[in-house]
Amino acid sequence: MMNPNGASSSDGDGASHSSSALKKNSKKPKYSRFSQQELPACKPILTPGLVISTFVVVSFLFIPIGLVSLFASERVVEIKERYDEDCIPSNYTKNVVGYIQSNETNKTCVKKFTVPKKMKSPVFIYYQLDNFYQNHRRYVKSRSDKQLQSKAFEDETETCKPEDSADKSPIVPCGLIAWSLFNDTYRFSVKNAALNVSKRDIAWKSDRQHKFGSDVYPKNFQSTGLIGGAKLTTSIPLSQQEDLIVWMRTAALPTFRKLYGKIEVDLEADDEVTVVIENNYNTYSFGGRKRLVLSTTTWIGGKNDFLGIAYISIGGICLFFAISFILLYVIKPRPLGDPSYLSWNKNTAANMK
Repeated sequence: MMNPNGASSSDGDGASHSSSALKKNSKKPKYSRFSQQELPACKPILTPGLVISTFVVVSFLFIPIGLVSLFASERVVEIKERYDEDCIPSNYTKNVVGYIQSNETNKTCVKKFTVPKKMKSPVFIYYQLDNFYQNHRRYVKSRSDKQLQSKAFEDETETCKPEDSADKSPIVPCGLIAWSLFNDTYRFSVKNAALNVSKRDIAWKSDRQHKFGSDVYPKNFQSTGLIGGAKLTTSIPLSQQEDLIVWMRTAALPTFRKLYGKIEVDLEADDEVTVVIENNYNTYSFGGRKRLVLSTTTWIGGKNDFLGIAYISIGGICLFFAISFILLYVIKPRPLGDPSYLSWNKNTAANMK
C-alpha cells in the first residue's frame, strides 16, 4: 500500500528497525557527568604567592621533623664489633676455610669492649652478616611453608631440594634456608658476673602464631651429609624455636642484621663487657663478614641517621627554592597572566622587528 507521499509503509518500518538496531549496537557510552568529564574539579592557579607558601610550609614541617628524628637517633647507644678476622688463630690465617670446617679446631674466641655511654635495658643483641645474599631466588624458594605450619604437610618437600629428605624420610624443617641456620653463640659477662641473654619474643608474634606450627617438631634435621649450620632441639616445636623463626625471615639486602637476644639489665658507662664467642658459622668460603652489635632503642627504633638527614635535606631544598622565588619576584616581577609571554605573541613581536 502506498502512502500519500508515495513511499511504502514497508520502507518506513525498515528505517525504524535499522535506526533501533544502530542504537542497540552503538558503543556510545551512556551520558553521565563522569563520562563527559563534567564533574567539579579543582584547578589551582600557581601564583607566586601559592608556590612560595607551599615551599615555606613544607620546609617548616620537614626541618623540625628531621631534627627531632636525628636527635632521637643520636640518643641510641650502639656498639659494633667485627670478629670473624680476630677469631682466626695465627696458624690458620692462610687456611681459614679449613679452620672453620674442621671439627677438631678450637672455635672459642674472647673479645672485650667498653660501654661508651649508659645503655638502658633492654639492650638488643644482633649478629650482622655482610656479603650474604639471602635474597637469591633459589635460596628464597628453598622452603616449604605448608610443612612449617602443620604436621599434616610433613611430606610437602618438593620445593626444598636438595635438603628435602634423609634416608627416604622428609627433613623437618626442609630447605636451604633452615639448613644454613646461623650457629655462632655469644656469652656475656661484666666484672666476672654473667649476663643472662633472653631469647623470648625475639621473633614476630605473627610468625610464631601463624607461620610455624605448634605441632611441628624437627625431624632428620642436620643429621646426614654436610652440616650447614645450627641444630635444633627435637623436643621443642618450631613455634617456640625463635632463632629459627628469625632466620627464616629472609633479608632483602646482602648486609643485614638479625636479632640474637636481649640483655634485660642496664649496662653502665665505662663497663668492660667480655664476650665469649663460639665462631662456628662459615662465612669465609664466600668472603662474608660477621659482626656483633649491641644497641639500645628509642621511639624511632635503632640507630638510623638517614631518616633525619633526608627530612632536613628536603626541607632545606624547599627553603632554598622559597627564598629564590621571593628574590626573583621582588627583583624581576611581572603581571600575573601577562599575554605578552605567550609563544605566538613572542613570535609576532619578533617578526615585527
